[in-house]
Amino acid sequence: MTSTFEIDALWWPVGVTGKDHPVSEVPKRAPFYRSIGLGHFFRSALDVLYPAACVGCNVPLGEADGVCPACWRQLPFIEKPYCERLGTPLPADFGLPLLSAAAIKDAPVFGRARAVARYDDLARELVHRLKYGDRLELALPMGRWMARAGRDVLNDATLIIPIPLHRRRYWGRRFNQAGLLAKSIGKQTGCPVAAHLLKRIKSTQSQVGLTRNERLKNLQGAFNVAAKHRRHIAGARIVLVDDVMTTASTANAASRVLLRAGAASVDVLVFACVAKAG
Repeated sequence: MTSTFEIDALWWPVGVTGKDHPVSEVPKRAPFYRSIGLGHFFRSALDVLYPAACVGCNVPLGEADGVCPACWRQLPFIEKPYCERLGTPLPADFGLPLLSAAAIKDAPVFGRARAVARYDDLARELVHRLKYGDRLELALPMGRWMARAGRDVLNDATLIIPIPLHRRRYWGRRFNQAGLLAKSIGKQTGCPVAAHLLKRIKSTQSQVGLTRNERLKNLQGAFNVAAKHRRHIAGARIVLVDDVMTTASTANAASRVLLRAGAASVDVLVFACVAKAG
């Protein structure tokens, strides 16, 4: 239920999920309706107040978190053939693992990236609604699509880590959209989600409009893994989660820090990527 997910996202800090997480990392404050057994009542009431509708245009649907046929056609899904390293679409399939010119020219730090769609049309709109419109419930269907698109990288994963926000930006926005997407993916796959292991310790400016060198300088020293958390990173096969990947600069910077902390591998999973076919 979309609104129930929104309540969960506001009450439960995005930390570690999964049955193997330590007790000390379980959120201390549970939603009041859970503590007194009113979950079913609230879910039923919310079903009446917010009936199932298309996440794109809000037309009534038979089930929650679905997409109507018209909006489905507006989602620029990425399907094979795509670059095995960057996950960006390619014009032709020659039957072999394919690399784009961008991946050959400037190989990423991470192993593989996967994306649901190109950052265009309805995909762009959904990202904006989640990120800037406080439509937190969209993280549930978006995360479900990401779990399908990233099936191959998630099959190998032992840990999911969202790209973190700097505390100043987090205080202003009140949530981390990457954290909400990671939580949704964790629910779909059962893979533990650890939002506390990677920190953004530098308040960086927006990457939009910066040159490649400016982007690298902007992100230098932006991420950190505390010494006390390195034991959780060591040997882990990590999937980094974010909403959008443009030039991969952020994903590269975060991956570099995780690999230096001892991660066995780092892959990337985003909802949308900025890419042209070819």
